[in-house]
Amino acid sequence: MFVNKSFIKKQNGIKRNVINKLLVVLSLGLGLWFFSSPANTAQAAETYTQPLQNQTVSLSGNAVETNLYFIKMGYWQVNKVTFNLNFQVSQLSNRQTSDITLSLNGVKFFSFRPEAETGVQTKQVEIPVDLLQDTNNLKITGQILNQTDDNSYNVATTPANWLTVYSGANINFDYDLQAPSDTINSFYEHFTGADTIVNHQAAIILPEQATNGELTASMYALSGQARTITTENEELPITTFDSDTANNADYQLIIARYDRLPDAVKQAIPETELANNQGLLKIIYTDKHHQLVLTAKTAAGLKKVARFVANQELMSETNQATKQIKSQTQTFTSSLQYDGHYQLTTADAQLTGKNHQEQAYFVNLPIDRTNANGSQIKIDFRYAKNLDFKKSLITVKINGDPVGSKQLTLKKADNDSLTVSLPENKALGNSFTIQIAFDLQLPSNGKTDNDQTPWATIVNTSTAEIKSKPVADLLFSNYPSTFLKNQTFNNIAVVRPKTLTSYDYLTLTNIFNLIGNFTQSNTGNITFYDQEPSKKVLENSSVIVFGTPKANHFIQTLNDKLYFKYNKTYTHFLSNEKLSIESNYGKTIGTNQLLRSPYNAEKALLVVTAAKVKDVYLAATQINYQKNIQNYTTADAIVVDQDNNHMSYRFKKHKATNQKQSVRQTITKHSQLIIYLVVALMILVILGFAIFMMLKKNGFLKHRGDSDEQ
Repeated sequence: MFVNKSFIKKQNGIKRNVINKLLVVLSLGLGLWFFSSPANTAQAAETYTQPLQNQTVSLSGNAVETNLYFIKMGYWQVNKVTFNLNFQVSQLSNRQTSDITLSLNGVKFFSFRPEAETGVQTKQVEIPVDLLQDTNNLKITGQILNQTDDNSYNVATTPANWLTVYSGANINFDYDLQAPSDTINSFYEHFTGADTIVNHQAAIILPEQATNGELTASMYALSGQARTITTENEELPITTFDSDTANNADYQLIIARYDRLPDAVKQAIPETELANNQGLLKIIYTDKHHQLVLTAKTAAGLKKVARFVANQELMSETNQATKQIKSQTQTFTSSLQYDGHYQLTTADAQLTGKNHQEQAYFVNLPIDRTNANGSQIKIDFRYAKNLDFKKSLITVKINGDPVGSKQLTLKKADNDSLTVSLPENKALGNSFTIQIAFDLQLPSNGKTDNDQTPWATIVNTSTAEIKSKPVADLLFSNYPSTFLKNQTFNNIAVVRPKTLTSYDYLTLTNIFNLIGNFTQSNTGNITFYDQEPSKKVLENSSVIVFGTPKANHFIQTLNDKLYFKYNKTYTHFLSNEKLSIESNYGKTIGTNQLLRSPYNAEKALLVVTAAKVKDVYLAATQINYQKNIQNYTTADAIVVDQDNNHMSYRFKKHKATNQKQSVRQTITKHSQLIIYLVVALMILVILGFAIFMMLKKNGFLKHRGDSDEQ
């Protein structure tokens, strides 16, 4: 029988092709089904390490306790959470009886004993995912018991019972990233998320040569986001279309007048949506980016929409893809005016265990205020009735310094209170810690093997009434409060270069990142100018000026007022009484100069300038974060060179914004001494007059014209 081998080979090839095509189709079908399945809407797995921003703290006593706080983004599907802790216990502690317990949101989940070694120890603990909330309180409690000579343990509290928790603790998240829905509030949540900012996935985007109106709108928007961002070392950049920063950002807030939008964006926004000159917020999602467009036909419309974006409550509530903002739309933030009243806790705080127990509360004053005399702390509390009331007491401490104590009594165990007044002229700064300590002693004839027997409860009606006064210091220690009033912009005029470069946008980001951190309201005013403002504007505004003197001619006008002045051709800085500057070196430094405004002695003038635009940006890197500005607490001028050397100087004799106010403050500060001097002077005058009259009466003084012969 004849067999056509070529025919059979051909038929087998056809079959293989058909089978291969079927496999490809099947694979594509399975892939489409997999990625379209609702269970797989999350993106690839991510990791994020959140610093806890805790300061190193030493806790003394048998029983110790401290609280740490962290957040979880709502769009995370968390798979694993790890707590990383660095700590040290007393070298005298008994490692077999001392222990440390962790609890999350009131639920204990892990206990351990310190290792049998001295020095700093590291502990990694996995946190149960089901205990997580959006805002979390991680509490560290423990008992540190000392070893005695007979190998027993000592229950008496001494300074040697201590646990030190070091700064740098963090929480590591392993999670799946849930993609945003096409609503404004979903975009907003992702846009301001801690992981988004840290991974440089968010940006505010403007046209390459932004108008003054667009810049003003972007500063409102930036400040609104800056105060909600929880990362301490990252900022939200302002950039331009087609920049690398913009192209790499998955989440983009686009701010532009409607006629200046990119064509691709404009095509997605019919002009009819901006009828009657109203502003617009609109979600546009593409294959490359998630975009929220902020636009209007006029500068006034842009500013109105930007105030809406700067309102966290409104943005979180807007569950739609498009929002039209009219001139009558209410955009102001809810009242956040400082009234000096702080409720220490919203829920009763329970302390259990004998001997020393402490609870700490943190109080923050507005950046532009400080503690004044007359402040009080009122603690309401309850405690067990089986204590040794001769030895049990409560103590209130401020930043570790005791300010008041009270002995506990059986009669008031169910309803006791303690009010302490803060010492006069005690400097608290803008944030401080209130520590409430109980010493809960059991009777010597009572059972001591149950540490849960003694207890105390701090009731949620406990308050701190902090009287405060405005801070008028015109130094970087008070920056940026010199540009704020009631936690909002204090009528700021920003004079910028006429033509903007990429470095200018970076400089703006740095300047307004820190200012935005402290603006709790969106009702203040910022206005941008690309030339010298009118005399009326300068007299009624706090002024910020940035750029090179050749790009921003207003700096040339201010040159004779600057601490660091330019030469006649504005190519380099000149030497002064604080710093000798070689001419070439003067071309490579940037300065931040915080001056008393020459147009209004009660206003501030900040000049960020250098001969080269890159050095202007380098100077601004020292005023972008609070941790940077804290390095210059006594300075009103900062110099930065290209080798990243930082120098600071103090030029003002009087640090108050208003020199007359400074004199009044000096008089007030030394009023008691002045009274003593006045009284002493009056006594001297009276004594002098008495001596004069006595001498005259006794004939030691003769009237003019009298003679010896009379």
